Amino acid sequence: MGFKSLFFLLAILSLQAAYAKAPVPALAPAPSPIIKAAPPPPAPAPPVLPAPPPPKAKIECLPLCEERCKLHSRKRVCLRACTTCCARCKCVPPGTYGNREKCGKCYTDMTTRGGRTKCP
Repeated sequence: MGFKSLFFLLAILSLQAAYAKAPVPALAPAPSPIIKAAPPPPAPAPPVLPAPPPPKAKIECLPLCEERCKLHSRKRVCLRACTTCCARCKCVPPGTYGNREKCGKCYTDMTTRGGRTKCP
């Protein structure tokens, strides 16, 4: 045997002896059964927006329609349609989108010449 192989063999034997003398780590105690917490209560429903009082004149429609159309991509088109619907139906739905059923059949059933819904 050469010097290198003898040195390698001694290194392996010393490592085995070191591992044999090392203390065996104690096993961790078994985890206790997990107790599941009660699920959190469901989130409250978003508040329903109350319908604003009906406008009496076309001039009263403008601030309501500006609020309705403030986020629309085509604001002028939205305002024109909204004020027309407001003047005819005496109602503008709350919020910036949806809630059209709050104004009734007049508002929901009004259509353009092309058959699309007119009121925003």
